[in-house]
Amino acid sequence: MKPDALNDLVDLLGLEPLEENLFRGRSQDLGLPQLFGGQVLGQALSAATQTVAEARRPHSLHGYFLRPGDPHRPVVYQVEAVRDGGSFATRRITAIQKGRPIFFCSASFHDAEQGFTHQTAMPTVSSPERLIEEGAELARFDNHPIEFLLDSEECQPGQPARKRIWFRLVGDLPDDPATHRGLLTYSSDFNLLTTSLVPHGIGFRDPKLQIASLDHALWFHQEVRVDDWLLYDMDSPWAGQARGFARGSIYDREGRLVASSAQEGLTRLHDKPRG
Repeated sequence: MKPDALNDLVDLLGLEPLEENLFRGRSQDLGLPQLFGGQVLGQALSAATQTVAEARRPHSLHGYFLRPGDPHRPVVYQVEAVRDGGSFATRRITAIQKGRPIFFCSASFHDAEQGFTHQTAMPTVSSPERLIEEGAELARFDNHPIEFLLDSEECQPGQPARKRIWFRLVGDLPDDPATHRGLLTYSSDFNLLTTSLVPHGIGFRDPKLQIASLDHALWFHQEVRVDDWLLYDMDSPWAGQARGFARGSIYDREGRLVASSAQEGLTRLHDKPRG
């Protein structure tokens, strides 16, 4: 991994203001057929956050991927201030490349309040250190700062449609909560949709598979640090009609549920390998 890989990713989620409510972000090529959806999600949240009072924190993000993005071109983000209420604010964000929208989403922000509290307990799993001692696989893209710790027994094809993966960003990050929320948003797109492939024995890089995110939703429950291990507990309750649906719960080391996600995507299997 390059020494400045984490700083590069933080900079990727920072945007250049062009006009009021109009921003531009550079793109990142991960070697995928199209622009990585997590980049657009994270940059869209960054754009919306810059138009909202600092005291209001995002609590939900709901988006649709409309067209494949080009990883070699910048993305322009147009933000519409839909509502600024007494305790909530709503923004609509459109991501544009080549003059056409490739993604749009709504984001909602909320002032901090006290209220009823409960959560689903974190599943009983081995710690990252224990998994590493037992020989679990550490994986990441080349020159990329996100590190994944895969439990081989839970990720084998033919098992129930579930994955439990620890992940973290390797390096030093500032204490700024918005930076950690943006990086969590970016990271939430990894591994989620492919959970729907697990029981079918199909790998992400199968040459006959056509896979693409259709939508993505993320709910923020607690402030979080992404430079320590987080558990992504994912399951897929349904797949059919060339679509897969998956949902995820993200926990920190202390067992706090810090975020929840859901995603549906195209999972079309062709008769022959695709070009």
